[in-house]
Amino acid sequence: MKLTILFGGASFEHEISIVSAITIKEKLASFDLSFVFCDGDHKFYLIDAKKMKSTTFSAKEHKKMPELTLTTNGFAQKSLFGSKLHPNTVLNLIHGGDGEDGTIASLLDFFDIKYIGPRKEACTFSYDKRYTKYLCNAIGVKSVEYEVFHKNEAANLGLSMPVIVKPASLGSSIGVSIVKDESEFDYALDTAFEYDDAVLVEPFIEGVKEYNLAGYMVDDSIEFSIVEEPQKEEFLDFEKKYMDFSRSEQVSQAKIDEELTNKLKSSFEKVYRGMFEGSLIRCDFFVVKGEVLLNEINPIPGSMANYLFEDFEQVIRDLSSNLPDVKRVKVSYDYIDSIASAKGK
Repeated sequence: MKLTILFGGASFEHEISIVSAITIKEKLASFDLSFVFCDGDHKFYLIDAKKMKSTTFSAKEHKKMPELTLTTNGFAQKSLFGSKLHPNTVLNLIHGGDGEDGTIASLLDFFDIKYIGPRKEACTFSYDKRYTKYLCNAIGVKSVEYEVFHKNEAANLGLSMPVIVKPASLGSSIGVSIVKDESEFDYALDTAFEYDDAVLVEPFIEGVKEYNLAGYMVDDSIEFSIVEEPQKEEFLDFEKKYMDFSRSEQVSQAKIDEELTNKLKSSFEKVYRGMFEGSLIRCDFFVVKGEVLLNEINPIPGSMANYLFEDFEQVIRDLSSNLPDVKRVKVSYDYIDSIASAKGK
């Protein structure tokens, strides 16, 4: 199967996207893969598969490789004899801004390029944590209590300590702080405001049970991964999360009963249906006193959450065969001449 891996992007998670792409190369070894890198200047490069390693990018060797442009149905590579089209289905593996905020989804839709990944509407409700909360309220999925703070406004916290402070539109624990004393709160806000003008504050729940579940849709049915209970320290900072994005070994099924498993799957399905078709997402849940709370939606999870599936290559084949149909408006000029004539033009 032919597949183009699109990675990079101009975001704080640029390097994490590179790590994910290198990992996916390993996991899709039987595929005919091409690699398109989006650099920080929004230029696209066709990366030699043999050069898919960290030093290619840290040494800026990618700039010596063919530059591509977006065109109808794919990426185009200019040559002396015209241009060569790379029309493969694209796997959007750009984390954070560009990839998860809807920018790339809009571009791929505009140029009629088939892709695996969240559509622009799904990006809107998953990239900004405030909108994820609004989505939860609308579809009847419970989430963690929260307050929103904005830059240059008075910060009057109503929640009790300890709390967790996070930028509204970033992942990978960037700008995130755990605050256990009121004297640390303003500093934590300032740190988060370096990355975003809106900040979410939630209760930090000691000893909470956390479970991760991924899935995608095939023929109107959700295919679920195993449920993972991540073994974490109190808080995963950026460097620990960075390492987490290179995972490729399958993890073990969480030791939970069928009732809790069904609760997690039910919440996941409410989130997914009507919003995330065409993508593989991972939902991170908290369980507090038997109650399932959505913590976060990962619309493009690190390394595509390959470690949660037994046969990841089949997952990608299934997704490629079940992408949403794009309905185009047929443009016609049936009335423009008569309208112009009526106005004497």
